[in-house]
Amino acid sequence: MTGPDAATATPAGGTPVPPELPAHGIGASLPPADALAKTAGTFPYAADLWAEGLLWAAVLRSPHPHARIVAIDTSGAAEMPGVHAVVTHEDVPGDACHGRKIADRPVFAKDLVRHHGEPIAAVAADHPDTARLAAAAIAVEYEVLEPVTDPERAFSAEPLHPDGNLVRHIPLRYGDPDVNGEVVVEGLYRIGRQDPAPIGAEAGLAVPRPDGGVEIYTASTDPHTDRDLAAACFGLDRDRVKVVVTGVPGAMGDREDPGMQLPLGLLALRTGRPVKLAATREESFLGHAHRHPTLLRYRHHADADGRLVKVEAQILLDAGAYADDSSESLAAAVAFAAGPYVVPHAFVEGWAVRTNNPPSGHVRGEGALQVCAAYEGQMDKLAAKLGMDPVELRLRNVLATGDLLPTGQTVTCPAPVAELLEAVRDAELPALPKDAPEEDWLLPGGPEGAGEPGAVRRGVGYALGMVHMLGAEGTDEVSTATVKVNGGEATVICAAVETGQGFTTLARQIVQEVLGIEEVHVASVDTDQPPAGPACHGRHTWVSGGAVERAAKMVRTQLLQPLAHKFGMSTELLTIADGKITSYDGVLSTTVAETLDGKELWATAQCRPHPTEPLDETGQGDAFVGMAFAAVRAVVDVDIELGSVRVVEMAVAQDVGRVLNPRQLAARIEAGITQGVGAALTENLRTSRGVVRHPDLTGYALPTSLDAPEIRIVELIEERDVVAPFGAKAASAVPVVTAPAAVAAAVRAATGRPVNRLPIRPQAAVAAAPQ
Repeated sequence: MTGPDAATATPAGGTPVPPELPAHGIGASLPPADALAKTAGTFPYAADLWAEGLLWAAVLRSPHPHARIVAIDTSGAAEMPGVHAVVTHEDVPGDACHGRKIADRPVFAKDLVRHHGEPIAAVAADHPDTARLAAAAIAVEYEVLEPVTDPERAFSAEPLHPDGNLVRHIPLRYGDPDVNGEVVVEGLYRIGRQDPAPIGAEAGLAVPRPDGGVEIYTASTDPHTDRDLAAACFGLDRDRVKVVVTGVPGAMGDREDPGMQLPLGLLALRTGRPVKLAATREESFLGHAHRHPTLLRYRHHADADGRLVKVEAQILLDAGAYADDSSESLAAAVAFAAGPYVVPHAFVEGWAVRTNNPPSGHVRGEGALQVCAAYEGQMDKLAAKLGMDPVELRLRNVLATGDLLPTGQTVTCPAPVAELLEAVRDAELPALPKDAPEEDWLLPGGPEGAGEPGAVRRGVGYALGMVHMLGAEGTDEVSTATVKVNGGEATVICAAVETGQGFTTLARQIVQEVLGIEEVHVASVDTDQPPAGPACHGRHTWVSGGAVERAAKMVRTQLLQPLAHKFGMSTELLTIADGKITSYDGVLSTTVAETLDGKELWATAQCRPHPTEPLDETGQGDAFVGMAFAAVRAVVDVDIELGSVRVVEMAVAQDVGRVLNPRQLAARIEAGITQGVGAALTENLRTSRGVVRHPDLTGYALPTSLDAPEIRIVELIEERDVVAPFGAKAASAVPVVTAPAAVAAAVRAATGRPVNRLPIRPQAAVAAAPQ
C-alpha cells in the first residue's frame, strides 16, 4: 500500500482517483463522530464546564527550583473577601505523596521545594481573579538552596529526595566485551526538553457528592489510575471518588497535571461546593511532564565492510524532580540503544536520575527518540569514515524478523526494515530550487527571511526508528469493553480515552464490521466502567480494540445462533454485511433489524496480550509485546551563513501491520512527523539554573503550518502481526521517533557539520565544509 488513502491511482494527465474503499467497517476512512462539533467550536472541553455554586481555584507554585520551606502563612489569603478555602500539605487527609510508578511526588511541598513550579498551596474563591490574588497573598518564607541541574552532578550531589537521586540503573550486557571492530567511531549527543504543549491547557471541575466523596471532571488519559491516586490522597475509598473524562484537547502522553487535579478535589471536599480550575499556559508548562533531556555517549565498532561488530553506549536521562515514568523510558532507551540493526555485541549503561529540573515523564516515543538521534548519528559517522553510502551501510545491518535485540529478545513480529529503507531511498526527490524562478524560492528563515540563495545548501538524510507497543517489563495490559445492540443501533462502553488517536472511530468501525450495524455510538468515559488503561503506546488500538472486537463477536453469536439453529447450520456459515444476514448458499437472506425484532443483546469481553518480563540485572529479558518500525528521508535547505534550516520534504515508509482507517492513519503519521520536526529544530523548554525561561508559546517555539514540511507517505507495509487484533501496529509514535534523526542527518549532509544536539542550533549549521 502506498499513499495516505491506500493505493491512490493517478491516470495519465489526470487527477488522482480515490481507491475503492468500503463505506464503513474496517478499512473505511470513517470520519470522527465529533468532527463537526470540534470544527464548529461546540465540542465540550474541561475548560467549558460549569456548575451551580461554582468556586474558582488557583494554585501557588514555587518560584525556586530548590529551597527549604521555613514557614507558610495563609492568613492573608484566608481573610480576603470571597475566599472560601486555603489548603496546604497540612490539609491532605490521606497519602501525602503520589506517583504512577513510584509515590514520591507530594501533593503540596512540605519541607522542600524540588522544582520550579511545584505546588505549595491552593485557594478556592468566588471569582478566578480573587483566587489568583489570594494565592499570591500566601506568604512563604524560603531558604533558597543550590539547585542540582546537571544530571551528571546528581551522582555525587547530596540526595534531593529520601529515595536518593538515582531512579534506575540498567547495565545491559550482550556478547563478548573484548571484541573490537576494525573501524571505530565515537560521539557525544544531547537531546533537549520537549514539551507536549497540548492545544488546550489543563482544566478541571471537582464536585462534592452527598456521600462525602467527590467527582472530578477532567481531560484524563488514564482515569482509573487518576481515581486511585486521588482516593489515596483524599483518604477515601475508591468507590467514593469518580473521574469523568471530558473532551481531551490533544495529548502526547500523560497530558494531565496531578498537581492540578488533587488540589481541586481537596478544595471541593473542604468547601462542599463545585470548584473549577483552568490553568494558564505558564501553569501548564510548569506542571506537566516533559520529554527527558538526555546525554548519550556512543562508540560503534564495525568491520571493514561496514558490518556492525559492537555498540557501546552510556545513556543518562534527566528525570527532573520526581521519578514519574522514567524507569520505563530508560528501559526503552537501553533496549533500543543500537536501533533496528543486528549487533552481535552490545554493552550499554543507562541511568535515570533526579535533579531540580522540571519533571520529565511520558511523552510520545519516550526513550526511543533520544537514542534514535544518537545511533543514527553514529551510522552517518561510520559511513563517512568507511567512505560508504549511508543507505548502503544501513542495509548491510538492518534487523529482520527472527533476529535478536541486545536484550536477548527475539523479534517475532514483522520487521520489514530493509523494505522500508529501500522505499524512501527509491522515492523521487523534490525539485531543486534552481529549477524554479528565484522569486519563488522558499528560503530558510521564511518568506521574508534574510537569507541569500547563494548561501543555501541542500541536504538529504535518512533514519530508521523503532518503538515498542503497549506497556513493557511485566505490565499487565488488559482492557474491558461492552457492546450493546438495541433497535438497530449499537453502543460501545469502554474506558479507553479518545485523545485524538482515533479510538472512538475505530470502535465504531469494528462493530460495523462484525455486526453489520451502521449506527454505532461510543459512550463517554468514567471510572464507573471497568478500566482500560492509559492512552499510550498504541494500547487502545490493540487492547481496547481487541476487547471491542471480542464483545462484538459474542453479540454476533447471540444474534445468529437462533437463525443457525432454525436452518440447521452453524453460525460460521452465516455472514453479516451492510445490515443483511445471508447464508453461504443464499437460501437465507434477512436483515439484522428483522432478526433482532426489538430484542436487546449485549456482551462484555476482555483483551489481554501475552505477558512480558522485566529486564534482569544484565538488561536481558522479553520486555516488549511488539515493535513497530519506520524509515524517514529528510530533505532540507540550509543557509550556511545564518544557520537557518528549512525542511523541504519528509518522505516516510512505515510498518503498520494493517490499515484500519486510511485517512486517520495518514493524519497520525503526518502529525507524528511534524512533532518530530519540532523536536529537531525548535522545541526546547529552556531553563536557567532550574528556572523555566519563557514558559509560554512565544518562548517555546512550536512548528506552525508555515513550518510544516511537505510530508509524503511513500509506502505503508501491511504485514500483519498475528498476535495483534486485526494485525495492526501503533502508528503515531515511530514517525515522531525517527523524524528528528532524519532531519539531523540531512543537515549533516548539507553542512558537513557533526550535528550532535537536538534541537539543532544555528551555530551547528554555519561555516559549512566546502561544497
